[in-house]
Amino acid sequence: MSDKKFQTIIDFGFSKIRAGAFDEEGKNNPFFIESDFYTDQSNFKLDIQKIVALLEKSTNEYIDNIDLMVDSSRTISVAISVFKKIEELKLRQDDILFLIQEAKQQILKYYSDYNIAHIIINNYKIDNVDYSELPDEVDCQFISVDIIFICLPSELVLSIKNIFSELNISINQIICSSYAKSINYKNNLDLTGEVSFIDIGFKKTSIISFNNDKLIFLDVLPIGGNHITKDISLLLKIDIDEAEKLKLNFEKNNPQANNPNFSLEMLQKIAFARTEEILELCEKSLVSNTMIKSESKMILMGEGSKILDNKFKDKISFSKDIDFLEETLGDVCQSGYKLRKIYNKQEVVVVPKKQIKQGFFEKLFLFFK
Repeated sequence: MSDKKFQTIIDFGFSKIRAGAFDEEGKNNPFFIESDFYTDQSNFKLDIQKIVALLEKSTNEYIDNIDLMVDSSRTISVAISVFKKIEELKLRQDDILFLIQEAKQQILKYYSDYNIAHIIINNYKIDNVDYSELPDEVDCQFISVDIIFICLPSELVLSIKNIFSELNISINQIICSSYAKSINYKNNLDLTGEVSFIDIGFKKTSIISFNNDKLIFLDVLPIGGNHITKDISLLLKIDIDEAEKLKLNFEKNNPQANNPNFSLEMLQKIAFARTEEILELCEKSLVSNTMIKSESKMILMGEGSKILDNKFKDKISFSKDIDFLEETLGDVCQSGYKLRKIYNKQEVVVVPKKQIKQGFFEKLFLFFK
């Protein structure tokens, strides 16, 4: 049995790597660390080595396994409904196992280039009655289950696993970053009703919508904060790293102030124009989903959204009211840790093997391993 006290979460971003080490017994405060911003992804391995070494020094523990948070512009969500006629009238756990396994096999067959990161049960329909949770005991002749699968490209997952394997680090669980963050922030803010999180990353923007505790929509657009940076670089005729600094600090005094191509007004105009485009594409995606009402709340988050805060949102020409959520390093890592640690009634989740008492969904996940 392992005597390790800390569990490590690493958020493998495409512009920054973040990590947190959490005391499983809650006796010590967590340790957090992040890499510098980068536009060149060729030194992933070196950055991870540095972060792991610093965490090992802080925790005084050797890190040989982690939980990994990652996003991709090619992340997909697939909704499936599966059903079964019950012959013995009493609904059993094996009936649910059968249905979810059947749905999982369909995903593996038709989306063979993807790895399943999350399996979320959205609804049980038992003899035409809907349940958000599975009843303990119920007579049943017919059941259908609505399931959402969140999947990451297999190529990406394999390449990341290879990097950590070279460092002798195994990956316990792979977590979709945007999904984990949106659940954490929704719970922290005690949000109910319909709410959509817009997570602007480096090369992608994720849209995650909830109705109370139910995930109803997830989409990913291949456009993000890096597109804003490239616009600034092109129009102001400066290199990409300087453009990134300007994007994140355009309120402050800048060495570019003497550049004939530069003005604060021009910089804001460039940045806000692309941001408006991203938000309009998000709105178009949301409108295409008939389950989402037009008055649903929108919250902007993510590294790529940091050119904005709530005092600048009035400068954005966008039809809907949006709120800006400023994330910290700890917020991001806590999101992955909480999703892994806290039981989610809707999700088939990974649990630590050292946990003795297993609930239904814990057994269910191990059944799929």
